[in-house]
Parts: sequence; structure tokens; C-alpha cells
Amino acid sequence: MEALKLENVLFIDIETVPVAESFDSLSERMKKLWDVRSAHLRKEEEGPADVWSRAGLFAEFGKIICLSAGVFSSLAEPRRFRIKSFYGDDEAAVIRQFGDLVRNFRQGKDLRLCAHNGKEFDFPFLARRTIILGEKLPGILNIAGKKPWELNFLDTLELWKFGEFRNYTSLALLCEVLGISNPKDDLDGSQVAGVYYGERDIERISRYCEKDVLAVAQVLLRLRGEKLIPEENVEVIGKS
Repeated sequence: MEALKLENVLFIDIETVPVAESFDSLSERMKKLWDVRSAHLRKEEEGPADVWSRAGLFAEFGKIICLSAGVFSSLAEPRRFRIKSFYGDDEAAVIRQFGDLVRNFRQGKDLRLCAHNGKEFDFPFLARRTIILGEKLPGILNIAGKKPWELNFLDTLELWKFGEFRNYTSLALLCEVLGISNPKDDLDGSQVAGVYYGERDIERISRYCEKDVLAVAQVLLRLRGEKLIPEENVEVIGKS
């Protein structure tokens, strides 16, 4: 951890929702495929339509509506942090904008992506949706032929496990015990689809996503035994 160069880390978080508002709007083939895929999610009395709200957990049945990214803009104490969000109904545009950001990131630097539970969710979900939409996969997400230790992925959940395989600690809980502002003070992941399809308030979702990005950066600092970023030193850049 001490050798990690913070200026080379791009902190990300994605917000996902089911690819369609309702199960009934799916094609018959997709309905059958969701029936199979969602079997382990359902209680005995539930059908596939009853758990469609959870489809956003799966890249084959969900889509990205917001991606927020953050970087340290100054490493001098007190550090400064900058966040930018890409969001909207055009998922392909969100993915392209992120790809451009990655390709232009501090040329010549050894870029690392960091997220909480990123190895199990954010990174593979983003890669799969990129391929499904026919967009160019950024090199950092193209892991074909790479060994686990060759991946430029950082995962604060994995770091917090300290080698334990069973443990899962939510970002909200980790922030609470580490004295970091709770990023779930307005929304949590289970409410995102309702806000998107029901309220059509994607800017609210982007603010929630940005809080998660900042929280991940703060967690990484605490894991390194360093001071947190002061709230007044966080800059949010306008929407793309």
C-alpha cells in the first residue's frame, strides 16, 4: 500500500438499473432467460416478474445509467479531490465518455482502477456492458491472458478482508466504523431503479454515485493510515 501512487488511481462507482422498466416489456425469449437466471433469487411463491427489480445486478439484464470517477487533484496536505460524472439514458455514450477518460488519463502513468467490491461488480459489469453495446473495451478492463497479479484493479472490500474469504463489509458499514461520512444518507443501491424509472431523477442518482466515489477514496486513505480529504477540498465537475 505504501508504494501505491495515489495520483495514478482512478476511483469509480457505477449505478445500474434493469434494462427495461417492467418484466412485461421484455421479449418472450428474454423473459424465459430471466426466469432461469433469477431462479436462485426467488422465494417459492414468487415468479420472475416479482424479482425483476433486481435485474440491474446482472450485466445481461441491466444497464449503466451513471458512472462517477474521482482523482486526487493535489497530493499536498490537505489533499484535494475532483469528481466527474457521466450519466443519462444513453448508456453507450456514458461508456464512451468513460473510455475517453481512461485513455487520456495522465499519459504515461500506471493507471489503477479502484472501487468497493469492484472486482465482483463494477469492473466486470462495465466490461460486459461495453462489449454488449459494441463499444471499444479500454485496455485496463481487457484482462484476457492476464494473471490475477497483473490486473490494475484495487478493491477496498478486498483490502479490508485482509485475506479472509468469507467476510463482506458494505461501504456504508466500513465508512461508519472508520469515521467517514455516510455516502448512503439519501439513497442506497436498492432504491436506484425506483428513482430512475419512477421519479426520473437521474441527477439525484449521480449525486449518490459521487458520494460513493469520495467514500472509496477516503477508505483507501484510512487503510493507508493517512488523513481524510476535507469536505471543502472536494470539487464536483459538471455533467458529461
